[in-house]
Amino acid sequence: MEFLKGVKEPETLEICQLLQEGMEGNQVKVNGNVHTIRNMGNVAFIILRKREGLVQCIYEQETSEFDIKEVKEGAAVEICGVLKKSEKAPNGIEIEARGLKILSEPAETMPLAISKWKMNTSLEAKLNYRPIALRNIRERAKFKIQEGVVRGFRDFLYQQGFTEIHTPKIGAKGAEGGANIFKLDYFHRPAVLEQSPQLYKQMMVGVFDRVFETGPVFRAEKHNTKRHLNEYTSLDLEFGFIQGFEDVMAMETGFLQYTMELLKKEYSRELQILDIMLPKVDEIPAVRFDKAKELAAEKYGRKIRNPFDLEPEEEVLISQYFKEEYDADFVFVTHYPSKKRPFYAMDDPEDRRFTLSFDLLFRGLEITTGGQRIHDYRMLTEKLAARGMTEEGLEQYLDTFKHGMPPHGGLGIGLERLTMKIIGEDNVRETTLFPRDLSRLEP
Repeated sequence: MEFLKGVKEPETLEICQLLQEGMEGNQVKVNGNVHTIRNMGNVAFIILRKREGLVQCIYEQETSEFDIKEVKEGAAVEICGVLKKSEKAPNGIEIEARGLKILSEPAETMPLAISKWKMNTSLEAKLNYRPIALRNIRERAKFKIQEGVVRGFRDFLYQQGFTEIHTPKIGAKGAEGGANIFKLDYFHRPAVLEQSPQLYKQMMVGVFDRVFETGPVFRAEKHNTKRHLNEYTSLDLEFGFIQGFEDVMAMETGFLQYTMELLKKEYSRELQILDIMLPKVDEIPAVRFDKAKELAAEKYGRKIRNPFDLEPEEEVLISQYFKEEYDADFVFVTHYPSKKRPFYAMDDPEDRRFTLSFDLLFRGLEITTGGQRIHDYRMLTEKLAARGMTEEGLEQYLDTFKHGMPPHGGLGIGLERLTMKIIGEDNVRETTLFPRDLSRLEP
């Protein structure tokens, strides 16, 4: 009988351990996948891929106790040898390989040249072979940056007294309404895939005051663009006892400031690999929706065609305007027209054609939608009736407001879009592990 007492200390070392003071000249053991082999006959360079990066191992025919011809790219191996410093090697170290143990071998050759710094292949090919393409160092780094964004979101909100929740993704009614809903049969009852955790977030404000969630949302939009997905990850927060929707914008500004500092501190390797210049977040301008459209129209000579929404080109021009005039990478656009916002959005008491809501634009793209919500039961039911909406499927949501709710607001951030703009990509699929769109259901 065996009793497990915790994590076992491995015999093999990670890169951070190899880089510690006093390790040079020691006998070490490492494991990893063979990223590439540069065979020069009597001498060969075996580059191992590990979770922290690359390690260079040198094979010499006279001293290495294995045959280099038996080692294949993609194999999982364990190598022991002597650690040496080398300015030209990754991380400034290399291992003079003595012994090599093959843990597993590939059955076929690589379909993509993942060992190249930049893979000269199409996005379609990268997505078709996604688990393989992501073994490329630069491709992999994108998702470490994405991890940093989620980590920043969680850590910051924990510090702000938020409680993390997990809401269902199958519901009776979509939070946003409209036609962009995936419908399904749920044990002979109609159901939908949730467009947002919005209704659940609001209900939980009555429990915890401050809540957040990171999870998938689903939109049955027949868009085939570089900015749209049918399933994406939403970073959602909602909190009560706000003075106004400006408190929500301030909370997002704090999250962005915290996250950019986290990326600088903990993800400097990935920032360097991807040559990323992080955006400015010390202060973020806010401008009314109608004023933003006017500013872009006046400066760039573009006629306002849709008075109720921002067209993609307008988002680009508004961002360009604030970058040129204020050196701002982000801009909050506030007071969106009521007819373009969901039923739960709080109307502006000074002009009910507009709402106390906002979008956050980042380098020409909307990445966040948020605002203050209606917290009064009577006001909520009146707005539903005014829009000709039925209360069917919303009974439990509405019951929450019968029993008292504080003034509250929140937001939802598109994780893949935010990551895409930080990295400087132009297609959201580049920063989506396994995209789901009009044409793709696998891998």
